[in-house]
Amino acid sequence: MEGPLQTFVHVCHENGQWMSRLPEKLWDIPLYNLALPGSHDTMTYCLDKSSAVSGNESKLVKFLNKCLPCIVHPIIMKWSITQVLTVTEQLEAGVRYLDFRIAHKANDPSMNLYFVHMVYTTVTVQDILREILRWLETHPQEVVIIACRNFDGLTKRLHNHLVACIKEIFQCKLCPRNVVPTLRTMWHLGHQVIVSYEEEVELGKHCELWPPIPYWWGNKTSTRALIRYLERMKRMGRPGKFFVAGINLTENLRYILVHPFSSLKKMTLQSLPCLKIWIKQQYPGPKKKCINIIAGDFIGNNDFVKDVIELNTKINPPLHCQSELEQITFNSQLLNL
Repeated sequence: MEGPLQTFVHVCHENGQWMSRLPEKLWDIPLYNLALPGSHDTMTYCLDKSSAVSGNESKLVKFLNKCLPCIVHPIIMKWSITQVLTVTEQLEAGVRYLDFRIAHKANDPSMNLYFVHMVYTTVTVQDILREILRWLETHPQEVVIIACRNFDGLTKRLHNHLVACIKEIFQCKLCPRNVVPTLRTMWHLGHQVIVSYEEEVELGKHCELWPPIPYWWGNKTSTRALIRYLERMKRMGRPGKFFVAGINLTENLRYILVHPFSSLKKMTLQSLPCLKIWIKQQYPGPKKKCINIIAGDFIGNNDFVKDVIELNTKINPPLHCQSELEQITFNSQLLNL
């Protein structure tokens, strides 16, 4: 127990201010051409064990959970939790992309908003935004990208409330979408937060909100199938600005039935050695096969954050992406696993 804990503390200390320690040659490169570590379903570390199933889930799941809660609810929990570190711990560990699935509870008369992944969280969105602000105030040269997504149960009034909270809490730290987000520019202007928002009406009304960030979601139970999907997406070409390559595996009903004693954490940890090889072969940059944000589950494991940050050392003009020789080497490494 002592060894992993010491390693974790060391990683957090080293990566908490990694952006401020990047070499000056990278300060004028837009953030969407750097390698940034992200967490998938950031807030699932605080899912409420007593919560009702969210409104977006299927009628079958809701029915089974209602009829057999002692059996179904524990299964839901062990396949819904994707992170164990708090948001502050994730930021301190070096994560710079946060995946926020935001929801309003059905039949809740209040304006309180929560995070959701099958069930709701114990904490509110407003509390977490303030927690992020406190961390940013002690890390003035770090930049965080917040992706606001899903919006389960949000009305127009609740969207207005959410955007007002975002603007009130972060104020001048919000980077407008007309700014080219290089570190040098953001440091000069005092911007530390980029918020992408998956709702067109609000997006059109507020220059502080950025368009939705594409997320390459493989929806695969197999590591090799996920890597094949990511390589296929790279061949098609990266988007022009921010995008996420998700290295998160996804269970389905068949997988759960075949692996009754497993969990999303076990599934993820088994995949990490293979995914680590894939990550180390990537290049950040503007070219077709380059990557930007890489987001995963259980980000405190297996040096994931450190491996993504270190990809930025490959940015040394002329900027290039993976060569055919490196791809052959990568394929042979996978075959040996």
